[in-house]
Amino acid sequence: MRYSIIHKTTYAYSDAVVLQPHVLRLSPRSDSWQRLDDFEITVTPQPLQISDYSDLDGNRLLKVWFETVPCDRLEIITRSHVTTHQANPFLYLAESYSLQFPIDYPVSLAAQLQSYLQPQRAIDPVAIELAQDLAVESDDQVATFLMRLNQRINEHCHYAVREMGRSLPPGVTWRSRKGTCRDFTVLFMEVCRAAGLAARFVSGYQEGDVAAGEHYLHAWAEVYLPGAGWRGYDPTLGVVVSDRHIAIASSVDPLYAAPVSGGFRPVQVSSTMSYQLQLREIPS
Repeated sequence: MRYSIIHKTTYAYSDAVVLQPHVLRLSPRSDSWQRLDDFEITVTPQPLQISDYSDLDGNRLLKVWFETVPCDRLEIITRSHVTTHQANPFLYLAESYSLQFPIDYPVSLAAQLQSYLQPQRAIDPVAIELAQDLAVESDDQVATFLMRLNQRINEHCHYAVREMGRSLPPGVTWRSRKGTCRDFTVLFMEVCRAAGLAARFVSGYQEGDVAAGEHYLHAWAEVYLPGAGWRGYDPTLGVVVSDRHIAIASSVDPLYAAPVSGGFRPVQVSSTMSYQLQLREIPS
């Protein structure tokens, strides 16, 4: 699949502010799942300088800093073309030791995955209970466990809009049976970690209903399966990630996959955020 993406983010401030340095995670990644064909970005007010670098997870980051000239809005527009490859997300051969619980990672691999195996906050008893229940229901089969967890969140939780703010703790999301895509993703991750599976947070785009004409930023989880690598699961939609998802950034913590991070002075000024997203499939 080939996609054309135009993503516009606007921050409007209640009074004039001086912008502090911002970190932008808005460039779709290039890997075995997708290829970034081209990318351009426009920032208003025009930055004094832009630094292009990668973080520990291999995400592309743009650090922008500005002159100390007051402004009342910040506008970021990105344009990109991305080609996705993996139509069949089940085309892999997992290592035999990773097919059933408990998973016994080799020492060297376990050391590399350590941060993805640890709970995001304190260990959540809800995540542990859900992991135990699903493991029993799945007869300790890892693939079945992941599919059931994906479906369980999709079928029992209702989607709610909350554009700003950190993701909720998994126990809060599961007890309330509602949340945003990032809340469902964190719930999925924490249940996986409670079961001994390495998981990380992914931000990006999803094709959605083409006829609807409206698109939003999206989030899903990736689980590391030895022999298969990182594999995506989208509990908001209840699907396994294939060529209709476009990943931007991934991280052990949602905070480090946020599309825009930064601040302004004075801090007493309030801000509102809005965005427009055009995602269009380009016929081959």
